[in-house]
Amino acid sequence: MPTPQLTLAEIEAIARTAHATQRDKAGRPYTEHLAAVAEGVRIRGGSDEQIAAAWLHDAIEDDALSAGWLAGAALPQPVKDMVLAVTKRTGEDLSAYTGRILATPGALLVKEADLAHNADPARLAVLEPATRTRLTAKYAQVRGLLGLTGPESPADRQDQANPATH
Repeated sequence: MPTPQLTLAEIEAIARTAHATQRDKAGRPYTEHLAAVAEGVRIRGGSDEQIAAAWLHDAIEDDALSAGWLAGAALPQPVKDMVLAVTKRTGEDLSAYTGRILATPGALLVKEADLAHNADPARLAVLEPATRTRLTAKYAQVRGLLGLTGPESPADRQDQANPATH
């Protein structure tokens, strides 16, 4: 008998527990970022699988969960693929990273929502000026490499790697 898949509520709970002690660069609970990215995916018309990936998008990169956990988790393969696609690897070239995102169905929308929250002016405003400037440039560069060059329009944005997703 196949193992039942984790529900979105269970995935959210796992992500919240895994990141419970982490803080973002501004000192806020990291789970606020995860919730914002999941909501960003939802308002952009993302699927439940993309929302699940949004909750888990930083889990491996931030050592909140292991790659082994992800491999064995009761998650659809597309969720695992999206999480791995948006996980930046140590020493990885930015073009390889963005290429992997573009090549993985569903991952672009997750990364778009992540970048949108990371680049939120209110979130950046509390950072030191040098950090704010560095991160603003970094997020703009990644958006450019992903082809996310226009103004954000969540209701109109389609995931280019998964055109059926609105």
